[in-house]
Amino acid sequence: MDSYVTLAGPGRDEITIQRSRFIGQAWPCDSEEEALVHLKAVRESMRDARHHCYAYVIGQNEGIIRYSDDGEPGGTAGMPMLSLVRSESLVNCCVVVTRYFGGILLGTGGLVRAYTQACRVALDAAGIVRMERTLSHLCEVPYSAWDSVRYALDRLPARAEEVSFGSAVSFTLLTRMADTEQVLSELMKASGRTLETLPEDEKFEAWKL
Repeated sequence: MDSYVTLAGPGRDEITIQRSRFIGQAWPCDSEEEALVHLKAVRESMRDARHHCYAYVIGQNEGIIRYSDDGEPGGTAGMPMLSLVRSESLVNCCVVVTRYFGGILLGTGGLVRAYTQACRVALDAAGIVRMERTLSHLCEVPYSAWDSVRYALDRLPARAEEVSFGSAVSFTLLTRMADTEQVLSELMKASGRTLETLPEDEKFEAWKL
């Protein structure tokens, strides 16, 4: 698999419905163990809360899927949260919604809507990114070609990082695998064929959706 969708980082937000507080928290996770660490931390930090409902999906092919209503009526919390996560095609992520009961019963439909909304604000707070298989190259160009290369980079599906100015301009070029050949060809033209490149690494990197 060359790409997957996950969370950009941790996020937290909350909503209040009929005096009940619903605190949504979300994290990117690379393993089930990591998801369980987050869940344990939430339970320990808010021990006085009535419910800590959760959903997590681990693995680029959704190899591990877990959810829990944690005492809420069956199907009113964990499953709606999981449904929202999967509707966004998210993997390698965990969402926990903590409820402080406000004394007013919400009913089955009300709970489904509340947990879905709390999950939604947590995901929005975390942000969503596409992780794509990315190649990095160490690059170097003479100063005379740098302006042309920099202008080309602004128009190409690529990123230049760790730019340094020594005897020449060096930088790390990041490209998605599918774009690499085109990007290197365009940069070679822009540099007047003075661009020097050295393949460095292959990894998953976040790119805008």
